[in-house]
Amino acid sequence: MERVVRDGESPEVVIRALGFNRSVIYEWLGRFRRGGMAALEAKPVPGRPAKLGATDMQRLVRTITSKNPLQLRFPFALWTRSMIQELIWREFGVSLSQSAVGRMQRRLGLSPQRPLFRAYQQDPQAVQRWREEEYPAIQKLAKAEGAVIYFGDEAGIRSDHHSGTTWAPQGQTPVVRTTGNRFGMNLMSAVSAKGQLRFMVTPDRMTALVFVEFLRRLIHNQERPVFLIVDNHSTHRARIANDFVVKTSGRLRLFYLPSYSPVAEPGRVGVAPREEPSAGTSGDHRTAAVSPAGAHRSPPSAETDVSDPWLLLRPRPPLHPLICRLANARISKHDVNSLQLSTAVPVC
Repeated sequence: MERVVRDGESPEVVIRALGFNRSVIYEWLGRFRRGGMAALEAKPVPGRPAKLGATDMQRLVRTITSKNPLQLRFPFALWTRSMIQELIWREFGVSLSQSAVGRMQRRLGLSPQRPLFRAYQQDPQAVQRWREEEYPAIQKLAKAEGAVIYFGDEAGIRSDHHSGTTWAPQGQTPVVRTTGNRFGMNLMSAVSAKGQLRFMVTPDRMTALVFVEFLRRLIHNQERPVFLIVDNHSTHRARIANDFVVKTSGRLRLFYLPSYSPVAEPGRVGVAPREEPSAGTSGDHRTAAVSPAGAHRSPPSAETDVSDPWLLLRPRPPLHPLICRLANARISKHDVNSLQLSTAVPVC
C-alpha cells in the first residue's frame, strides 16, 4: 500500500479499493513511516479475560463429544445447555449462564444435532468385504448374464406424517388442512443403478406373501434377468420367497446385504431413513436360485456398471409425485386400499 501511494496513486483511491474508510489510510501511513511494518501489527483487544482457559476448553470438548451424560451421573442421555452448565461448575468451579454456554458452544464448533443410531452387532469387516469382494462378484455375474441389478427395501408412511418444513413469519405457524383419520400404508420399492424406480404400495403388513407379490410384479414383462439385492429381513429369507425365486427359472435371483449395514436404503424415499436393516442370520450374498447357463442372455447394460453400491444406496430420492399427493392430500383409507401400484417411473 505504501509503495502504491509512493508511486503516485491517491490514498483515497487505494483505501476505497480495499473497502475501508478514507480516514484509516492516513493513520496506517503515519504508523508505517514511524515504525515500519511492526507498527501495523494487530494488538490484542482489551476485554474481560475468559473464565475457561484453552486447556479447560479442550477438556470440555472431549467430555461432551466422547462421553454419554449418563456416564457422568446426569439423569438424561442427551446433552442440554443446562447439563453442560452444571458440568462446567462441577469440573472447573466456574459459573456461566445458559446463554454464555450457548455462545461458548458455537465458538467451539458444537451444534445441536439429532443422533444417528448404529447397531453394535454390525460387523465393519463384513461390510468392507461385501463392498470390495462380494458386490463386484455380483456385478461380474450380472454382466455375464445380461441382468439388471436392483436394490430393494420397504418403508412405511402414515397419514399424520410430518413431511417437511416451510418458511413463514415468526409466530404465525402455517396450517395444512388434511384428514383427521389416522392410517398408514407401506411401500416396497427397487431402484436400479440408472435410477429406474419400481414400487408397490399396499395397506397390508410387510409379510412374505406381500414380498412375493412384489417380486412377481417386479419381473413382469422384464426382458432381462433381475438381480435383486435386499437386506436380511425375515420376509426376504422366507421359504415361500425362495420357492418363488426357484420357480422363475433364472429370471430372478436374490442377494443379501451384510447384516446391520449402516446405509440409507433406497426404498426409504421421502421417509425418515431406518439406519439399520433388520437382523439376519448371515452376511454373505447367497442366491435363492441359480439360473441356467445362457438363459435370458442379452447384451450387458450400463445399469450394472456401479463400482460402489454405497454411492447408489446413500441418496434418498424424493417420492414419486403420486405418493407425495397421497401423503399430503385429503385421502381416505378406502383410497389407500384401492391403490395397488407396481410401475417403473423416473426418479424425480
